[in-house]
Amino acid sequence: MSDTNQSSGKSSSGVATSEETTPKEHSTSSPVQPQQEPNGSDLLLLDGASSQMPIVAPELETQRRVAADISRPLPERLEAYEDIMDSEVGDTTLVRARNVEREMGLRQIYLKFEGGNPTGTQKDRIAFAQVMDAMRRGFEAITVATCGNYGVALALAASMAGLRCLIYIPEGYHTKRVQEMTDLGAQIVRAAGDYEQAVVISRKHAEAEEIYDANPGGANTALQLKAYGEIAYEIYDELRDAPAAVAVPVSNGSTLVGIYKGFLSLYRRGKTSRIPRMVAGSSHGKNPIIRAYLKNTLACEDLKPEQIRETAVNEPLINWHSFDGDQALEAIRKSGGWSSYASDKSMLTHSRLLREKEGLSILPASTAGLSVLLERHGKDQLPGDRYVVILTGRKS
Repeated sequence: MSDTNQSSGKSSSGVATSEETTPKEHSTSSPVQPQQEPNGSDLLLLDGASSQMPIVAPELETQRRVAADISRPLPERLEAYEDIMDSEVGDTTLVRARNVEREMGLRQIYLKFEGGNPTGTQKDRIAFAQVMDAMRRGFEAITVATCGNYGVALALAASMAGLRCLIYIPEGYHTKRVQEMTDLGAQIVRAAGDYEQAVVISRKHAEAEEIYDANPGGANTALQLKAYGEIAYEIYDELRDAPAAVAVPVSNGSTLVGIYKGFLSLYRRGKTSRIPRMVAGSSHGKNPIIRAYLKNTLACEDLKPEQIRETAVNEPLINWHSFDGDQALEAIRKSGGWSSYASDKSMLTHSRLLREKEGLSILPASTAGLSVLLERHGKDQLPGDRYVVILTGRKS
């Protein structure tokens, strides 16, 4: 679903049963489903990221007004928008987790905290990059399917650019982040079925109405991966070489692939002495990438949707189809990395560990990569080196 991932467009958050409304000034040919109160079959998403406050620095208000003013020349708007991106998105904190090192007996562990982005996850990187691409190409609207975090990121990015934003959410998901999306001017469309089906509906609407498609696995995948590749460049800027391994929570696999491609570029240009081993973690038995690695199959195979069981902890990680799964599988294998499952209990334990030992408030699903890294160390002691853990969400 998402790549907390990792990934793509499916991270989610807390309980919300309030009515959601569609702004009257926006229209769409797709019917908006009536909002429903949660019932026994609905998933209450208890765990989610939270935005920074204020979400964008007040001193950028002038740039925001310029970028969103469609009456201004496009070059002027793009310059203002790029200024916002450069100031607010990315360049997230990389800190050494000395207390966790002592606890686990592994040195050196570095934490790359993507919760420092405006809406609290790495999704801001691809949201802003795609909105800027949409502006350049003359689109007036942008769409994505999500269950939470990606939708908020895209809603913010689109609002900064004066673009109409249509967000498709599976009708069985209830997240407090919907209110953030509507507050940012996005139009919410409830889609029948699961996340993967919502992606299909969103993509078809984009094709029919000439709307920019920001969904994973589509025509703009290369741009998404390039945006995530910036994480690798930022790690290099801090460490001046590649670490031994980079551990990433995965769903669609997009974040992991982007980071791998970033390090591959650095290595080919002679900037690093090595390519880090890519380590992937996801929810137990619920991700095609992990299953394909463990079964040693050539490619990812879809899971049976009816066998997927989501919880408030694992939802950002799981899906029955990983949109960038084959590329992620290739990155893990080519880098000499590994992947494994992380239980809800393990992710909750490690999120608590980071809070108590390092003072970071992390989405439990964000710790899937850390869980898998430490699991390997517990079974087969890893050598002393530098290990980077990607933490993809800031807990509300």
